[in-house]
Amino acid sequence: MTPRREVRSSLTFEVHDPTAFVLAVSVAEGVPTTVETLRVALDGREIRPRPQREAHGTRLELFEATPGVLQLDYTATVVGRSAPASVDALDPVVYLRPSRYVQSDALTQRARDTFPGLEGWPLARAVGDWVHDHLDYTPAATSPTGGAVETLDAGAGVCRDFAHVTAAMLRALDHPARVVSVYAPQLDPMDLHAVVEVLVEGRWVVVDATRLAPRTGLVRIATGRDAADTAFETNTLADVELRAMSIDARADERLVDDHREPVELG
Repeated sequence: MTPRREVRSSLTFEVHDPTAFVLAVSVAEGVPTTVETLRVALDGREIRPRPQREAHGTRLELFEATPGVLQLDYTATVVGRSAPASVDALDPVVYLRPSRYVQSDALTQRARDTFPGLEGWPLARAVGDWVHDHLDYTPAATSPTGGAVETLDAGAGVCRDFAHVTAAMLRALDHPARVVSVYAPQLDPMDLHAVVEVLVEGRWVVVDATRLAPRTGLVRIATGRDAADTAFETNTLADVELRAMSIDARADERLVDDHREPVELG
């Protein structure tokens, strides 16, 4: 039986100058929801975003804001599971290329030396285990501009950093891998979360090297090459200040996970 999952995001921004926003906090297209609400308001006055769809069902909300306090509140009730992610013809091309935060070309030899003779799910599992064992989960160690190479040098980071290293090692070994932002019931500490999907025998299966939440409860938000494609907020024209952020994700039953076994995001 699939658990019922309740997810919520609440974001407060201080806007000092006219700014264009792109938000990615809604669950992806194809996630089965029975209730879903999104409210964006500037100093209490409602703003109506322009919804856009990106690749792999990512849903974006576009709008502009003048100076003031911007409040965003999103909630969704997920009942059931989404269909397994499809494999597009270009996926094996796009998700083997190095990207801004996933510098797989710089890590090819290290990956070959670390994981000789492995492929498919055994390789994906071994990479997840290795990243889990070699990185410390340390929020103070992360950088908004650092990628997989910088994370390995630091030996620490947060979920996005774990995901970048995982994806880089897999791409370096010719296994298409992508980063997914998710809501994660039982995540501790609670936040938006980032995991990796790797293409194995025609299926996108999940690797979460942080081991901080059961993969069986994850809810897809955005999918892309790295954190640049899956950021919950992007703004242009002016800088803004994130004053408050509250995330919640819950399931109506206790979730379990065996990281030795492949799991598809749903």
